[in-house]
Amino acid sequence: MAIVLGEPGADGLGVAVAALREWQHDGAPMQLHPGDVGWFWRFGAETTVAAVRTWSRDGRVLAVGLLDGADLVRLTTAPDVRQDEELARRLAEDLGSPERGVLPAGEVAVEAPTGALVQDLLVERGWHVGEPWTPLRRDLAAPVAEPGLRIEVVGPGRAGVRAAVQRASFDRSTFTEEAWRAMAAGPLYADARCLVAYDGDDAVAAVTVWSAGPGRPGLLEPMGVHRDHRGRGHGRAITLAAAAALREMGSSSALVCTPSTNVGAVATYRSAGFEAGPEVRDRCRG
Repeated sequence: MAIVLGEPGADGLGVAVAALREWQHDGAPMQLHPGDVGWFWRFGAETTVAAVRTWSRDGRVLAVGLLDGADLVRLTTAPDVRQDEELARRLAEDLGSPERGVLPAGEVAVEAPTGALVQDLLVERGWHVGEPWTPLRRDLAAPVAEPGLRIEVVGPGRAGVRAAVQRASFDRSTFTEEAWRAMAAGPLYADARCLVAYDGDDAVAAVTVWSAGPGRPGLLEPMGVHRDHRGRGHGRAITLAAAAALREMGSSSALVCTPSTNVGAVATYRSAGFEAGPEVRDRCRG
């Protein structure tokens, strides 16, 4: 049967997320994670449902994409079909044709796992390679060192603090208490935790961690340090706390990905026991 592009809708979103969970395993290339969908839920349920695309054959979901903004699709596939030519050609056609309703005309980008055939086909169609990102991974078999700061798990009463640290960590962040509540009300937040680190009475860093289930890699998305409290090791502390939380939730490893140009972030993750993998790059048009 032919491969079908679909918008799963509210009823089918659970199937897409279940596929994403199943595809996470140690040793896999950096790829779309259930936590990416969970973090996107801060924009609300309706917006999140509308941003997900699936590609299926014979009733099986083969690929899942998240429209992370108007000009970026974050895409992954089932591990056994990364070199499936029929799927790769269909993906390349859908991603490269604005009338298919996945990406608009103009400057756009596709994030796909290293080694996926669709990356090569996009390059053949004139897409170019984007800026490098560094994926990092920490094994969670052994206990994680104490962070050295007071760490609080965020509940509704601390949502405003969590949102304020986020905005103070990222210059263009629009994260609000209302966005946190929308995210926390989503079904994926049942497998997540938000943490805030305190230096005395000051909230200095924050992170959200997402489990994909016991024995599977978990994700840090996002992690930030308050701009007024940088250079004091708080990034390492909150990253250690994140790894410990994922280990407690049963994750086999902790994952994160950051632009390679952000050398400070790469160094922070390394200091918390993460190992950098080979750089990854989007495929870009325009």
